[in-house]
Amino acid sequence: MAEGLTAYDTDRLYQQTVWRTMAQLRELMERLRTHHPLVIEGMSGYDPRAPEPIASHIVDRLNAHWHANPCRKPVALITQGDPIAERGISAITRLVSEALSVPRFMIHLDPHIADYHLNDADQYRVELTLPYSALLDRFATIYPNSEALLTERINKLIDEKNRTRQELGKPPLQSYYRDFALLQEVTKAACRSLCGEITIIHTSAVIPPFSVSSFFEVGLDLGLIHPDDMIAFEAG
Repeated sequence: MAEGLTAYDTDRLYQQTVWRTMAQLRELMERLRTHHPLVIEGMSGYDPRAPEPIASHIVDRLNAHWHANPCRKPVALITQGDPIAERGISAITRLVSEALSVPRFMIHLDPHIADYHLNDADQYRVELTLPYSALLDRFATIYPNSEALLTERINKLIDEKNRTRQELGKPPLQSYYRDFALLQEVTKAACRSLCGEITIIHTSAVIPPFSVSSFFEVGLDLGLIHPDDMIAFEAG
């Protein structure tokens, strides 16, 4: 306890800090609500492709989609704490945000889940940062069992993927897959619920079966994401 402070003073200071934090989160959440969230999912730095043509293609697909289905709100590109890399999702989202002249809003894992996540994240053009727990809490007010339901489905899918990997003579998926799959699906579902709309596109037509991106089917299966929210990488 700080010198000269009573237990009552310390408790009051703590409560004031909590209130300020909650007020800041409400303000950030309100700013997020006034935007149309754009989520781009795909391979990280192991993507062997040059990012420039991929980003250009995604911009063309987005513009065509939004021309036919105009957004009601200004677009914000939602990132999920990917670290800086020369290729893959981090490089692609940088280029897309520049081409569209839209801000980037970042959702990151809380320190008690992954203490490195926010520190390692690419902060380029990021104007708003929210912890995973804030979106989860907001989403839980509408869907009280959402975390348990998503966790159950993700765990089931991990088990299925690990059985397939065992048949292929591969080791099981790393334990962090569950956390990042939850981050991915909660981010999309909470943003869609809060903003009333969302656009989702992948960085390739074929999703690697053992990637975090491959868990996108969880939100679809649960009805948290609608098929119309998603744009195919290749024009149909």
